[in-house]
Amino acid sequence: MHDPLPHPFAPPSGDSAGSQRRRLGLLYGVASAATFGVTAPLAKLLLGTTSPLALAGLLYGGGGLGLTLASLLRRSTDREARLRLADAPWLLGAIALGGIAGPVLMLVGFERTSGISGALLLNLEVPLTVLVATWFFREHLGRRGLVAVALIVAGAMVLARPTSDGKTDMLGALCVLGACLCWGIENNLMQRLSARDPWAVARTKMLAASAFNLLLASMTERGLPEPRSIGFALAAGAVGYGASNVLVLRAMRELGAARQAALFATAPFLGAVAAIPILGEWPGTLTGVAAALMAAGVALMAVERHHHRHQHEALAHDHAHSHDDPHHDHVHEPSFTGSHAHPHQHQALAHEHEHLPDAHHRHLHEDEPS
Repeated sequence: MHDPLPHPFAPPSGDSAGSQRRRLGLLYGVASAATFGVTAPLAKLLLGTTSPLALAGLLYGGGGLGLTLASLLRRSTDREARLRLADAPWLLGAIALGGIAGPVLMLVGFERTSGISGALLLNLEVPLTVLVATWFFREHLGRRGLVAVALIVAGAMVLARPTSDGKTDMLGALCVLGACLCWGIENNLMQRLSARDPWAVARTKMLAASAFNLLLASMTERGLPEPRSIGFALAAGAVGYGASNVLVLRAMRELGAARQAALFATAPFLGAVAAIPILGEWPGTLTGVAAALMAAGVALMAVERHHHRHQHEALAHDHAHSHDDPHHDHVHEPSFTGSHAHPHQHQALAHEHEHLPDAHHRHLHEDEPS
């Protein structure tokens, strides 16, 4: 048993810091799925005017340009940690896997699979993200969290259920599986970057992915659509890709990659809802079943509690923080109030409180391999 600390957390309650951060993370997670989900019916309208690669490049480009403009208009503050040279491996890995390899593998796979099979296989992104997060990045997900993820994935699979037989060869299936694995790893790499300024991280990723997709489209497919469609795609990308990625990073900061990936899986349902006014398509019975499963999963995640005594090792890092919890009791000269970012150190300590797998809680649990 560790000695008591001078600033222990009180037992968890409805107003505890852990509960507040979980609610904030859930809000960011659902909002990220909603902003991305509304892009799906808009993209469907645009697909008739250009190729998939060019459209992906325009959507990524809209996200990057939108975040660049928003960053110029934002008041310069020290509330977020800046990207550093040490972040380059994580960021380059996320761009290479999520913005380049993933889309290419998906397109190759879709050429060799039916649309039905491809849609079903894409649901593997969530369980693969969870697998990578729990086995390689030390995220803890208890039984209740696993059930919540399973319910949300089940709802997504209901939306993608086959309506007719389709032929799929092994290479095509492996390519789609590879794309999902790329995105699963990318999600975890992005979680490692979630302590940095989410605007800068998302902007860099969007612009790099846009450049690659547009370059590949120019070499392999027909050109760009008419200016009106380009403007429409850029605007859709600003919301569905740019804003969504910032919200994803904020959710990952509070919840971890596994839980955020599960919340993001609600995007197809939210896109189906958006399709009602945009495309004039009305959901059927299965959409209601999927909604019920997803709602149950999100609700279960909302009431998930993880609380035990744990040990913090000495740590030095840089991220946005405030001084209303005992993890950040360092002294400023002069004093600083509110959220801010700077390099700081943590002393080793042990305490007990409600927590999620954020930057300070990557410790092992008894049910995890060492």
